Amino acid sequence: MPSTIRAAAASCEAPRSQATGLTLLFAMAVGIVVLSLYASQSLIPAIGHSLGLQPGTSGLVTTLTLLGYAAGLFFLVPLTDVVENKALIIGTLATDVAALAAVALTTNTPLFLLACFVSGVTASAIQMLVPVAAALTPEAQRGRVVGNVMSGLMLGILLSRPVASLTAEVAGWRWFYGGLALVVAVLALVLARRIPLRRPMGTVTYPRLIFSMWTLLRQEPVVRQRALSQALCMAAFSMFWTAVALRLSQQPFGLGNTGIAVFALAGAGGAIVAPIAGRAGDRGWTRQATLLAHAAVIGALALAWLAGEDSFWRPEASLAALGLAGLLLDMGVIADQTLGRRAINLLRPEARGRLNGLFTGLFFLGAAAGASLSGLAWVAGGWPAVCVGGAAFGAIALALMALERTAAP
Repeated sequence: MPSTIRAAAASCEAPRSQATGLTLLFAMAVGIVVLSLYASQSLIPAIGHSLGLQPGTSGLVTTLTLLGYAAGLFFLVPLTDVVENKALIIGTLATDVAALAAVALTTNTPLFLLACFVSGVTASAIQMLVPVAAALTPEAQRGRVVGNVMSGLMLGILLSRPVASLTAEVAGWRWFYGGLALVVAVLALVLARRIPLRRPMGTVTYPRLIFSMWTLLRQEPVVRQRALSQALCMAAFSMFWTAVALRLSQQPFGLGNTGIAVFALAGAGGAIVAPIAGRAGDRGWTRQATLLAHAAVIGALALAWLAGEDSFWRPEASLAALGLAGLLLDMGVIADQTLGRRAINLLRPEARGRLNGLFTGLFFLGAAAGASLSGLAWVAGGWPAVCVGGAAFGAIALALMALERTAAP
């Protein structure tokens, strides 16, 4: 295979064995890099105590990390359409290593928060790998490949909180970031040897590149449809996972940090649905699979409401039902996201970076909204209000997809 992959050449595909190896590598890579995005949610108490942050400002750790990720999606990922991808990915990961090391070592609060923001920006390397994986894959197999890569991404998201909690309990929160910096450094070296060159044909200037994202959003109804669908699903996802720790700490469960971390592992099994959803898309079942995913989100939150009631049989059964609800919710959200990524990666080969940045950035706003509304719902009506709010997001997604006339690829 030639070392340079032209983005505009649809016929340029990696040999099957090599493509399979790269897919597994990409899945592992995105799963590792994404760990830093969500881990801080479970580390905020320890970080706040260590740095002397007040309760009202300790949330900046997570907020700045996620804002940095959003900035990277909108302003860094689009460069994959005009800059040689391998160099861009390795450079971004190298900066990520430095940022994570700074998070682990600095005791200066402003520098620490800046490092958190930069680590979020550079975590956007995740979305640079997806277009490369898509470019190396024949269109008929693209859904399966994107689904496999998404399995790694979602496993990383689902495991980030328990891994961070357990590491912090055993060795301290700084060891989590320091260890992650070392792992990402090794990963960057491996990717530098394995990723083939990919030189996009685009020569547009950076300002025009960024402005073109708005044009793409206006011209591509599939992007709008799939981004809205996933934004609603992620809002439901965020409402559940942001508030479930509060419910688990109450009676009849009374779980501590370790128990909650172990519970979070229940949702990790949801990642198995990603390649299944990708294959469903490849067979032309995108609409049916999406409706099923939305129904799973609604059903999961209905079960979570029932399981969270004190009157639901025994505490052990309630806890098991909550775990099943988390698994079902994650399966629905992951399936919808995989189908969405497959759809947008079939649209414009020359704009895959911008399309992935748009898609992820827009549904990320839904995730942020869900996390914010979760706290309001908890204060207003406790666990039932959280579940009703999340189910409402799923119901809206289901209704919009049922009424949508634009057929996704």
